[in-house]
Amino acid sequence: MEKMNGTENGGFSSTEMEYIRRHHNQEPAENQCASALVKHIRAPVPLVWSLVRRFDQPEKYKPFVSRCVVRGNLEIGSLREVDVKSGLPATTSTERLEVLDDNEHILSIRIIGGDHRLRNYSSIMSLHPEIIDGRPGTLVVESYVVDVPEGNTKDETCYFIEALIKCNLKSLSDVSEGHAVQDLTEPLDRMQELLISG
Repeated sequence: MEKMNGTENGGFSSTEMEYIRRHHNQEPAENQCASALVKHIRAPVPLVWSLVRRFDQPEKYKPFVSRCVVRGNLEIGSLREVDVKSGLPATTSTERLEVLDDNEHILSIRIIGGDHRLRNYSSIMSLHPEIIDGRPGTLVVESYVVDVPEGNTKDETCYFIEALIKCNLKSLSDVSEGHAVQDLTEPLDRMQELLISG
């Protein structure tokens, strides 16, 4: 389901490549690595976006986040302090909201501090409508660029970041699809109640 750069075109479809070209123009420097991953989610864009756009509540779908505090209003330049669950080589991360576009469904963040080795990390997420098995679905593209820490290779750095992103995207998919199923069954339940009570 998820794909990465590496082979020519990274194994992306022409549609995926078009979205990557249009919204994910990450230009890595010599000492950086960058890539893009995609996930197809069986839930409509508005539902998935309602989770992704909550810069102040990443824990709604990010399994490694235990707590998040945002100071002030939710706007470009807002900072969030994220507490990370144990098991990762970090406990805190300070992140800035770079882009929040409700029309194009694009979210971009930059990590500016914390007790981890992710220096100059920035990511872009874009959501695109698609039809999956005759129902509204969402194509999510997430790209990143980050410094390669001293003592690590580009491959090691990419592997670690992509493992985290894949985990987040799978969780986003699970939560979104759970909500989508609930949204579909609730009206049916109400219809049955009306039929039984009528």
